[in-house]
Amino acid sequence: MAGIDDKIPLTAHLEELRSRIIKIVILLVIIFSFCYWQSEFLLEFVTKPVVKHLPPDSSMAMLKLTEGFFTELKLSLMAAVFFGMPYILYQLWKFVAPGLYAHEKKYVVSFVIVSSLLFFLGAAFAYYIVFPFGFKFFLNYAKGDVIASLSLQWYLSFVVRLILGFGIIFELPVFVLFLSKMGLITADFMKKNRRYAIVILFIAAAIFTPPDVFTQMMMAGPLILLYEISVFVAKIFGRKSDLNEEDIYE
Repeated sequence: MAGIDDKIPLTAHLEELRSRIIKIVILLVIIFSFCYWQSEFLLEFVTKPVVKHLPPDSSMAMLKLTEGFFTELKLSLMAAVFFGMPYILYQLWKFVAPGLYAHEKKYVVSFVIVSSLLFFLGAAFAYYIVFPFGFKFFLNYAKGDVIASLSLQWYLSFVVRLILGFGIIFELPVFVLFLSKMGLITADFMKKNRRYAIVILFIAAAIFTPPDVFTQMMMAGPLILLYEISVFVAKIFGRKSDLNEEDIYE
């Protein structure tokens, strides 16, 4: 059986990557077709948090003739990626699996389940926690002679950025698990550099969110909590130096 240190040609890696990407694209096309069929329901679901807090005489608007059509296309694509995330993560695991130890390859199901749950948890946090507070706060400024008229295209871009952003940042413990398994970071290293990490997390929150302090803080808070969880993950699951020979080979 092949060992973890066996050399695999670059062309083989690229061919494997190509195969995984094709499988992902095929699934996304199938899910996209179904989501586009249900795009009216999806659009109603996505706009519900902001419509609920719209002041009187305010509304969602189509500022361009094609805006509604392209909004539904983009929304269907986003939904396809969202619902297809477990399969995407599975293909990602299968791609990196040849570089793992034999005993680590057994965790594919756990990896897919935990990663998917964290991604969906991040998306749910954005939709059910951040959106209601954020929209209510900002739409309070639409008063008097000021009427809120929100573009569908702008709103969808805003929602996609936050939902995917929160979904991705909630994967931090999984990312740290990989790095600790590879021996690139340790729990002690993360503890020692906590203050620098917090600064980086705030920068990441600024990148993934619109340019306002409110949403940045709403993302930075969970990020810091996830960092502390990741320290625990690195301590428990980090690579040990005393692996037995039977752990290394299949």
